Amino acid sequence: MPQLRLALNQIDSSVGDLAGNSDTIVRWARHSADQGAHLIAFPEMALTGYPVEDLALRSSFVEASRSALTALAARLADEGLGDIPVVVGYLDRSEQAQPRYGQPAGAPSNAAAVLHAGGVVLTFAKHHLPNYGVFDEFRYFVPGSTLPVVRVRGVDVALAICEDLWQDGGRVPAAREAGAGLLLSINASPYEMAKDDTRLDLVRRRAKEAGCTLAYLAMIGGQDELVFDGDSIVVSGDGEVITRAPQFEEGCVLVDLELPAAGEVPSGTAGDGLRIDHRVVSAEPLEAYEPQVPGEHAPRMDDDEEIYTALVVGLRAYLRKNGFGSVLLGLSGGIDSALVAAIAADAVGAGNVHAVSMPSRYSSGHSKDDAAEMARRTGLNYRAVPIGSMFDSYMKALRLTGLAEENLQARLRGVTLMGISNQEGHLVLATGNKSELACGYSTLYGDAVGGFAPIKDVLKTKVWDLARWRNAAALRGGQTPPIPENSITKPPSAELRPGQMDSDSLPDYELLDRVLDLYVQQDLGRDAIVAAGFDAETVNRILRMVDTAEYKRRQYPPGTKITSKGFGKDRRLPITNRWREGS
Repeated sequence: MPQLRLALNQIDSSVGDLAGNSDTIVRWARHSADQGAHLIAFPEMALTGYPVEDLALRSSFVEASRSALTALAARLADEGLGDIPVVVGYLDRSEQAQPRYGQPAGAPSNAAAVLHAGGVVLTFAKHHLPNYGVFDEFRYFVPGSTLPVVRVRGVDVALAICEDLWQDGGRVPAAREAGAGLLLSINASPYEMAKDDTRLDLVRRRAKEAGCTLAYLAMIGGQDELVFDGDSIVVSGDGEVITRAPQFEEGCVLVDLELPAAGEVPSGTAGDGLRIDHRVVSAEPLEAYEPQVPGEHAPRMDDDEEIYTALVVGLRAYLRKNGFGSVLLGLSGGIDSALVAAIAADAVGAGNVHAVSMPSRYSSGHSKDDAAEMARRTGLNYRAVPIGSMFDSYMKALRLTGLAEENLQARLRGVTLMGISNQEGHLVLATGNKSELACGYSTLYGDAVGGFAPIKDVLKTKVWDLARWRNAAALRGGQTPPIPENSITKPPSAELRPGQMDSDSLPDYELLDRVLDLYVQQDLGRDAIVAAGFDAETVNRILRMVDTAEYKRRQYPPGTKITSKGFGKDRRLPITNRWREGS
């Protein structure tokens, strides 16, 4: 059977950086060629970055993408790489689509191209367009209607883009009908917990349906609230894993494959009426060679390591791509700010993390000590700015009481952080977790201030899990655990009044998070949650808090998404909303 050395490049693209992304593609194409690759692939929309959102509706950006693709093809040839076909994702527009109501203006398409010999030899658009969760691709793109097949070294390679695998029908069964020896899918599928297992099951199943080897190439890095975990996979036609790439690592995955020889050039239609668009790049198979790159299986991360790494990668990408070199946060001595400080130190280095302790009259001695100990353990920059005199001045002028008095302290801390940020140029990190955000247990313009919120999609119980994991990982590496044990074990408190505990305002976090999982993640109603064995009064209380806090969540900073239902694009509810579960 013909042989083919395939290069799958897990790269991190930046949205809108056509020149920088082109440089990255050329650099990794050269690396792939140096390793003897016969076919080189890059992820979905690697040239433009993903997702481009409403940039897809801007004709100037679409045309810039098309021009950059043509220039990239010429550059690859100029740099001696023109003999190897390169598959790359980009933003295109349909030449055939007629303007009509409900179709995105300009008929943009989520497309990919095969570049060879200095030109663009084949283009195609994503056939299945996702329109759920964070995806709005019906808003932005028109679907493709072809099955693209390119013949490389005597092997017919069918091509697909991301959702083409996730939905039934379309290009997967069409690849079987066309007699493809390899189905190559390029992807920009965002990370969420446990998705790696789902992805592996999907790829195995689709390979069997296509009746051929399947290569699934994924992006890495981060874009706003999304993070991409790589984890590219190649499986045989019977679903056996040939190779699996590392998670969250940029790099080139090489594998030598033996694939069925191409037969007659396929034509006509296949699958769901897809027109077969076939191109021949190199018809003759390679002379037989001894495979040098057998399939390898990268070690898998456990669940907490995977989540923690996603949070680090997401924060690092947001900072780097938006021009921030340092961060600032309030370090209270509690578990949330301690975890955020650890994530930040791992993302950008402790020397670029600036932490501020802002004690008030209600701050406990152990909280101040724990914050200082965290700074000592990690080496981050640390200062104390007491807010007592500021608080007294405000109270003298305003004479606030009760909740207004409590929230004033949080707002003074927010003002302090933003002032230092303006003065010194650090990005402020909000330290709230998903449980608090769900219930509105935060102060607008207080602890909710910031430019990014690393753990906004992390439930409180998972915060503790991640803190314990990070300390254990440090011990395994012979390092000092970054988070003081007292920050993990002491009862959580906002310390805005004497003796205050989170349990004064919220149910026990173990119980709360289980209800939030059912209500927020799984979209179950009140009756179904009660039927699952939860106390009706407690459920009513939690749901009421969640429903009435939507206005706060809309004003919270962006943060890395790690679940299937993060607050934001995943879960879109009206602020003005009188519907109440069970009412």
